[in-house]
Amino acid sequence: MGASTPMTCAAWWTRCSTSHRPGGFTFHDRGGPYGRTKGAERVVAVDLTGLPLGALVVPASTRENRASELMLDHLSGQGVTGRLELVLVDRGVTAAAARALGRDHGLEVRRVGWDDKQPVFCPIRHAWRVEVAHGRLGRSRRLAKSFENTTTSATGWLQVACIAATLRHLSRVRTRRGLAAAA
Repeated sequence: MGASTPMTCAAWWTRCSTSHRPGGFTFHDRGGPYGRTKGAERVVAVDLTGLPLGALVVPASTRENRASELMLDHLSGQGVTGRLELVLVDRGVTAAAARALGRDHGLEVRRVGWDDKQPVFCPIRHAWRVEVAHGRLGRSRRLAKSFENTTTSATGWLQVACIAATLRHLSRVRTRRGLAAAA
């Protein structure tokens, strides 16, 4: 995807990656109800093709509204939001927060998900790309277990995994084009 190509949509969900270490003054601090939750959440923004646009690690006690705000600020700092028109977030983000995020960044922020309990599994359109991206990143050896002590370090390794995933995708595309041209 070239720099001049308009991008219309990005989506993200958070995934919790718990730690094996006790809480302390790092992002492994206790949070959540009654202080039981330790760990971090990975927030990965992907485009419609499933390629990562941005990645952050936040403490597990961070609410979805705040995580979405941090991700949009991160994408703004990278200059990505100028090419976005639509952002999809899950139902963990409140409707008021989605409106505020859209107003602050000049984007349409749409909450997606099922309103009621589904009796059978039914995938949400475009949401599966985010799930696949989290699954691919989870295969990275460094991300398989939370070894980092700070969100900065964990974010750095998550971004390295995103770069590797993007390079893997680009090398497959290039190989397919080479095979098609040779045939």
